[in-house]
Amino acid sequence: MLTFAKRAFGSTAVAVLLAFTPAAVGAQPAPAPTTTLTAVLEAEIATLDPHFTSAYITRTFGYAVFDTLFAMDSKGEIKPQMVQDYTVSEDRLTWTFNLREGLAWHDGTPVTAADCVASIRRWGPKAALGRLLTAATASIDATGPRTFVIKLKEPFGLVLDALGRPNAPVPFMLPERLARTPGEQRIPEVIGSGPFKFRPDLHRPGDVLVVERNAQYAPRAEPADFLAGGKVPRVGRVAFRTMPDGSTATSALQTGEIDFLQYVPFDLLPMLERNRRVTVVPFDGMQSFQGYFRINSANKPFDDPEIRRVLWRLIDQTSVLNGLGLPDRYMRPGCRSFFMCGTPYETTVGGEMGENPSVEAAREALKRTKYAGEPIIVLQATDIDAPRVSSAVVADLLRRAGFNVELQAMDWGTVLARRAKRDGWHMFGVHASGFDLASPRTHFYVSNNCIDYAGWHCDPRLTELLAAFAKAPTEPERKRLAGEISKVAYEIVPAVMWGQLAQPAAHRNELVNIVPSAIPVFWNVEKRTN
Repeated sequence: MLTFAKRAFGSTAVAVLLAFTPAAVGAQPAPAPTTTLTAVLEAEIATLDPHFTSAYITRTFGYAVFDTLFAMDSKGEIKPQMVQDYTVSEDRLTWTFNLREGLAWHDGTPVTAADCVASIRRWGPKAALGRLLTAATASIDATGPRTFVIKLKEPFGLVLDALGRPNAPVPFMLPERLARTPGEQRIPEVIGSGPFKFRPDLHRPGDVLVVERNAQYAPRAEPADFLAGGKVPRVGRVAFRTMPDGSTATSALQTGEIDFLQYVPFDLLPMLERNRRVTVVPFDGMQSFQGYFRINSANKPFDDPEIRRVLWRLIDQTSVLNGLGLPDRYMRPGCRSFFMCGTPYETTVGGEMGENPSVEAAREALKRTKYAGEPIIVLQATDIDAPRVSSAVVADLLRRAGFNVELQAMDWGTVLARRAKRDGWHMFGVHASGFDLASPRTHFYVSNNCIDYAGWHCDPRLTELLAAFAKAPTEPERKRLAGEISKVAYEIVPAVMWGQLAQPAAHRNELVNIVPSAIPVFWNVEKRTN
């Protein structure tokens, strides 16, 4: 029997640019703070159920209100979080987990192993790693108030990755009564065990959502380290304001109306970088982003892979990135790797389809297909720079190549609602982080194959290759399989890359001890007043 306490199991390293003030503050008790930190995130927090969607905005809300069994640190290692210790049998088929003492839900009831079992069962079918874990699991049962056991059918090396990586939707823990809510329905009440409590009485949809310091939260003793370690809430409240216009949000940051801005409009970066009262924070490595056009493979004419493949001949990454007005130091054009460039699984196998794209090449390729002039509906989220600009650029390119295009403008929340339906759209621009894209097992536009996930691509070859990747015994074998997965992905076109980039955040200098994270987290941060 192997016993583990306060240590990590092997995981891919993550390069994190520590541009924020280091949060080297342990979990010592914090005084009752009265300050309010006001933040503007990428969009309005519309979905509060942490398992219901893969939307990043819901993940951000989740890390404030809920907690996880394990969590990733700044080195990419998976550390115990709600778990105190765990053991693994010699045959690696039985995993026993013991929860920390003192964990409680926001309604005052204790966190139990039964809660965690129900939460894992609900989350499992919704997430790429969750489905792999579910498929490998023979049983999962609570054996005591704070102990649960996962028994595997066969050795599965990603148990801790599944329970601890920040890939959306994250395996946040819920009370059992809420975790029994079917996955296709939203939980009726928001009760977590995290460092902040949701205040429904202060929630004004379209304006502000408020979370309040959880005075009963029992943080770990270790210093905060990315998503791991002691989460000490040091502000009384965090108010998430909705400001769809980036210029308005930037102005509010400069005047001190808000304290934190998750996505700085690219054309306003130079102005903020000159402001001595503001700190601009770029992110690199796994905390950088890759832009994509997600394709609806279920809706004609994009149900025809030949027509989808025309997009490889059309989309020029430099055109899209230049359209953003992004300084050169923040972008990396020409990356043809589904799993991002500069990552362990970087590969361009199959990528010759995307070499030397041009309107002329796409126009000729389109003529050889069965495209009959059907309208192509492009959803454009206008409240976030990257999808707003990328969708406008691709709509123009599509028209010039001979497609009949309808560009529909809306906010990001509406895009999320529209994408859930098989009809009424064909593609939308989006950008996603390296945490989700840098591996075949977590890349949601690759791994969500042949399931009910927006875009609905399906190829049996991909299913087999993804299963082989999860079971591969060595890293060289996983890298080889990543190449084969890339080749199939290029053939079926679940999505098309439009460029790799940094997405800087910014905050007022009154905020100190911010945890370095492209996923905004608000524990440990203090707001100092003059």
